[in-house]
Amino acid sequence: MNLADRLRAELARPAEMPLLTGDFDEDEVAAVRWREAAVLVAVTDRPEPGILLTQRTETLRNHAGQIAFPGGRIDPGDPDPIAAALREAEEEVALPRSAVNVVGSLEDYRTATGFTVTPVVGVISPDLPLVPNPHEVATVFEVPLAFLLDASNHAMGHADWRGRERHYYEIWFEGWRIWGATAAMLVNLSRRLAWTR
Repeated sequence: MNLADRLRAELARPAEMPLLTGDFDEDEVAAVRWREAAVLVAVTDRPEPGILLTQRTETLRNHAGQIAFPGGRIDPGDPDPIAAALREAEEEVALPRSAVNVVGSLEDYRTATGFTVTPVVGVISPDLPLVPNPHEVATVFEVPLAFLLDASNHAMGHADWRGRERHYYEIWFEGWRIWGATAAMLVNLSRRLAWTR
């Protein structure tokens, strides 16, 4: 079974572990006007697969300098989250939409900045000539899938934010700090892929 079929089969099954739903407490959810977004969880088709990540530029209004999946807000012209994730990946890192074999989506995740994010999982060829959009992306890099999905690499952190103590996941890899919503979506991916356990 190839990587795309393996991922597709895993994502079609119900999760065996509880999934993370967002950065908000339940009493806060009703008060937020949610905006829809989508990200691309691009898995490289290698003997040891990796996941494509970006570092956002320091000049962005939201999540400046953070590690993230390619993605962003769903525009009115996007027919669905998949189209939005593919469009954003093309805009941010010049990943052609035709180069992505979409295998499915993870459950939506709500961020502290008011977005409901749909993570779209797709398989891409390794070593594509990606070019970061300098207005949005400082750099693009790959992290081994096995490392990101290993629960022993999922640490808990906490911080005070808007008067409440917030708890979040973080994953450190070669000096990169992957945390918040991106780390939470990776934790959910690890809980969906039974072959990693």
